[in-house]
Amino acid sequence: MLLVPLYEHPAHRPDAWEALIRAAGRLYAVVLNPDSGPGDAPDARFEEVSARLRDAGVPVLGYTDTDYGRRPHADVVGDLLRHRDWYGADGAFLDQVSAEGEALPHYRRLAVAARAAGARTLVLNHGTHPHPGYAELADLLVTFEGPWDDYRDAVVPEWTAGHPAERFCHLVYGVPPGAPAARLARTRRAAVHCAVPGSGAHPWNTLPYALEPAR
Repeated sequence: MLLVPLYEHPAHRPDAWEALIRAAGRLYAVVLNPDSGPGDAPDARFEEVSARLRDAGVPVLGYTDTDYGRRPHADVVGDLLRHRDWYGADGAFLDQVSAEGEALPHYRRLAVAARAAGARTLVLNHGTHPHPGYAELADLLVTFEGPWDDYRDAVVPEWTAGHPAERFCHLVYGVPPGAPAARLARTRRAAVHCAVPGSGAHPWNTLPYALEPAR
């Protein structure tokens, strides 16, 4: 299954958003990120694509930065509520999540708050393998986010074998055509993934090869 973080405005890439909606049956969820979070005011174009995705049965996850535990609890919760109220987000994608065990109480409180705000799907993006205790907090842990060159030699810790592969996701960018990213994700016990060709400072403005609309 594909978890797709498409960080591009629908007005700029309407074809990409249409491709996502057509591929609804292949998607675990889509991350909605209007402005490094919900933004300062509702955006009608994001409201529209969110509604269409949800009508197609795709969970919509509101992107919220946690700054590795440094961002105040109330600010994170405020973003979650705006995603819900403005875009109908039925899930949450918490980004820049600490991997350290010392931060577990902070994220446990955030997980409770996210569920109370209506998040049926909760994803924590550590970008690396965290302390095993995080596995009990969320539906899905992103345990790799980075370039293809790093992913080729990535190592999976033994503790992940105690959990279903459906609990882990790998996000890979800078993937060359034909690279076996999906196969590697499966062999590394990540049943959810996204591998895109984008690179540089803004790699998530591209779709996985299989979903890119014809040009």
